[in-house]
Amino acid sequence: MAMKKRNYVMAQVSRKAENSLAAGHPWIYDTEIQSLDGTLSDGDIVDVISGRGKYLGSGFYNSNSKIRIRVISKNANDRFDEAFFERRVRYAWEYRKTVMGEDLDCCRIIFGEADTFPGLTVDKFHDILVTQTLSLGIELRKDIIFPLIVKVLEEDGFEIRGIYERNDVHVRELEGMQQGKGFYPLPDRQTPEETDVVITENGIRYNVDFENGQKTGFFLDQKYNRRALAKIARGRNVLDCFTHTGSFAMNAVMGGAARVCAVDISQDAVDMAKRNAALNGIEDRMEFVCANVFDLLSGMTGREGYDLIILDPPAFTKSRTTVDSAIRGYKEINLRAMKLLPMGGYLATCSCSHFMTEELFEKMLRDAALDAHVSLRRIEYRQQAPDHPVLYNVPETEYLKFYLFQVV
Repeated sequence: MAMKKRNYVMAQVSRKAENSLAAGHPWIYDTEIQSLDGTLSDGDIVDVISGRGKYLGSGFYNSNSKIRIRVISKNANDRFDEAFFERRVRYAWEYRKTVMGEDLDCCRIIFGEADTFPGLTVDKFHDILVTQTLSLGIELRKDIIFPLIVKVLEEDGFEIRGIYERNDVHVRELEGMQQGKGFYPLPDRQTPEETDVVITENGIRYNVDFENGQKTGFFLDQKYNRRALAKIARGRNVLDCFTHTGSFAMNAVMGGAARVCAVDISQDAVDMAKRNAALNGIEDRMEFVCANVFDLLSGMTGREGYDLIILDPPAFTKSRTTVDSAIRGYKEINLRAMKLLPMGGYLATCSCSHFMTEELFEKMLRDAALDAHVSLRRIEYRQQAPDHPVLYNVPETEYLKFYLFQVV
């Protein structure tokens, strides 16, 4: 049955797009649009219909993007007003309260498509919200959405001093938007002067530079993986590679590690890790090294005595075209770590790339173990924390892989 005409332009899409939407994926690509029944501006909402005129959903349209429509609703009765977005914000926040419990000093509040806010990331760092907006439809409605987020959180007793936008990413230009960063002006409150804030995660304090830090300033997705690592660190000599903020290293210290060395190629990262250790009064229980991890591992002999090695590198691949080279990089560091560990030693290893799938990563690990002449006993496999939910049938939301192994 053809749908009743609404006040939105209708976009008729291909059978491929129809099947993708039916399977749960919210993106419609430029090549999948067959016709538009009127004119519209980029960022407007369109109704999506099948070749037979059946209503499939509504979403943000953008002629600048290969992702031509990002579907935000499959309910033909929805009206995309302030009440609609407030319901979505409340739904996302209630989910966080459920899955994170009282662990809300720092967490991800909105995770893009997984929360039906396409292209929007919102992280809470104590009393600061840091946002990243990668879709034009959200950009044009942030004056509605951002104050609503503050309203909903403050109703639960969480004071929010400010919102900082981290829109300094190239992908915005692909959506026809400019890059930039800075505080979003909230009505009836003074804009903060400082661009750092102290958060508490797993009982450990961190200074977050949300103006210049990577992504939104701090990687919240490894929260419970760090806690899992701490459980096996007691009494061990730990080498934390790619330490960044020192988070895994400090969780190891708090877990009772005998010795912890934190390594990063960036002196700025090493300095940041030192500051965070000092913030927790544990700098005397840690060693900090600025070095290339690949060179460092290749120069070690095993006599250094490390019996727990942590590998948390940056994403070695951000596209399908570089997966093969990424596999070689992952294999090299994992192979070297496996060779250094004694029998009974432990390896924590991860990948934060969506394109490095679980299957590819595990094959790489098996190949590395074979070449290192060791056997691995898997203790645990984990993913990103539940405030970064995985939406089935949207593989882009599933990216973090974290493994704990024992060499046997």
